[in-house]
Amino acid sequence: MVKKLFDNFEELLGSLILIVMAVVTFANVITRYFIFYALSFTEEITIYLFVWLVMLGTAIAFKKGANLSMTFLYDKLPRKGKKFCFYVSAGMSLVFFGLLAYLGYVQVMDEIDLAVTSPSLAIPIYYYTIALPVFSALIFIRVLQATMETLRKNEF
Repeated sequence: MVKKLFDNFEELLGSLILIVMAVVTFANVITRYFIFYALSFTEEITIYLFVWLVMLGTAIAFKKGANLSMTFLYDKLPRKGKKFCFYVSAGMSLVFFGLLAYLGYVQVMDEIDLAVTSPSLAIPIYYYTIALPVFSALIFIRVLQATMETLRKNEF
């Protein structure tokens, strides 16, 4: 049970985020339609949760090997060329998401130090932006897992 929960927590969290986004947006539509008053905070929550959802979706795509790839030239390469391209691609992905996690961490620390708050709800903005370093680190781990699995199976 715990293993299944751990293996699928990205999907569960993504589902929860989508539900919250739908409920908040629906509440805004209802209040605007019936009492002619827009809930301004709903747009803020929806936009920031969408960032969370995109990062989470990227982690899910890397976990399942469902990320977009252009394989026209790759498929025409000999095995050594495919292996080289695989190493370059995996290395660039690891560097990119590692750097993104680090820079996201720096951003969050700056927001904490400067006590930056969100415009509508006036809550600390790092509640929203913490998704960048956390999910970048998760994507880094998922890329590493996929790389190790490909190397273990020797599939090029």
